[in-house]
Amino acid sequence: MAVKKEMIKSKINTSDKEIDAKINIIKTFAEEIISEDELRELFKTKKKIIAYDGFEPSGQIHIAQGILRAINVNKLTSVGIHFKFWVADWFAMLNNKYGGDLDKIRIVGEYFIEVWKASGMDMKDVEFVWTSDFIKKHPEYWETVLKLSMNSTLQRVLRCGQIMGREESTSNPAAYVLYPLMQAADIYHLNADIAQLGLDQRKVNMLARDIFPKIGLKPPVAIHHHMLLGLQFKETSESDPIARKIEMKMSKSKPETSIFMTDSKEDIYRKFKNAYCPEKITKDNPVLEYAKYIVFEKFKKVVIERPDKFGGNIEVNSYDELEKLYVKGEIHPLDLKNSIAKHIDKLLTPVREHFEKNKRARELKEKVKSFEVSR
Repeated sequence: MAVKKEMIKSKINTSDKEIDAKINIIKTFAEEIISEDELRELFKTKKKIIAYDGFEPSGQIHIAQGILRAINVNKLTSVGIHFKFWVADWFAMLNNKYGGDLDKIRIVGEYFIEVWKASGMDMKDVEFVWTSDFIKKHPEYWETVLKLSMNSTLQRVLRCGQIMGREESTSNPAAYVLYPLMQAADIYHLNADIAQLGLDQRKVNMLARDIFPKIGLKPPVAIHHHMLLGLQFKETSESDPIARKIEMKMSKSKPETSIFMTDSKEDIYRKFKNAYCPEKITKDNPVLEYAKYIVFEKFKKVVIERPDKFGGNIEVNSYDELEKLYVKGEIHPLDLKNSIAKHIDKLLTPVREHFEKNKRARELKEKVKSFEVSR
């Protein structure tokens, strides 16, 4: 196995000002970059920078995986980064999704890709790679997994169980040990310079950064994006800010806390009506999060509809302006909920129409729904 990635020695003709602009675009969605100096060096030295994210095909796809992911990927490709989606069908099997039925998992993966195509994702610099297909063609992958396992402790690997949405436990299947090691191996074999995953995947990215130098590999830059809060407030005892965000993130296992990409208009308004949205409070306010990370990313201005007796409609030109008005009490929570729900519905309308009018897309959606019912 070739264990070292060759660094490109020649400098790319990119000015510091241009690099600053690219990094600032990435910072609009990144909770953290590990490290910014390494990212800057990539822009200086590599013509083709590759970022990757993996996803387990499972269940309905919610808005954080759909539109928000499309927004973030479009920002990465806009600065010249090639993005690889790792369609992690074998990982879903290891995580016992659909009872490990690979045929069902494959259909769900195709459904996810169809959603992204309908979500405004620019596919020009996006590539989809299926785990099962890739590893079968590249058996040397397993040598990397073995080398990673030899250079980490069992305890360290078990702590990464969070990436599977599982708690650390000695009763978990041995597959839960294999999963993080394989995820770290993915980075190398996809030639990824950047591991661009959610903040909940931080532990395995740090595992890769720690172990890679021990086996002669260049560690990836880790860029962790923000995770959208669930619509309903959840009490948590976590004091660590990262652990708190992970605990409160949107979860498809609790459908009333999530907006799914093919939700009806009625579903959207009902879920927002029941959303946690304390008056004048911005902290842990999921409705404001939808406004900041999705609505103002897609609309230059937003109209907050208010009854005439409370001043009538108000046009807002930025998220910062919206937040200030909300803190002052000039926007009532119900008016905020209804207005954000209206804009989210506008964004999901083309996706719903695609799955209604396109025969293949409609069949995929129906199959995925039938899998959920039969669970």
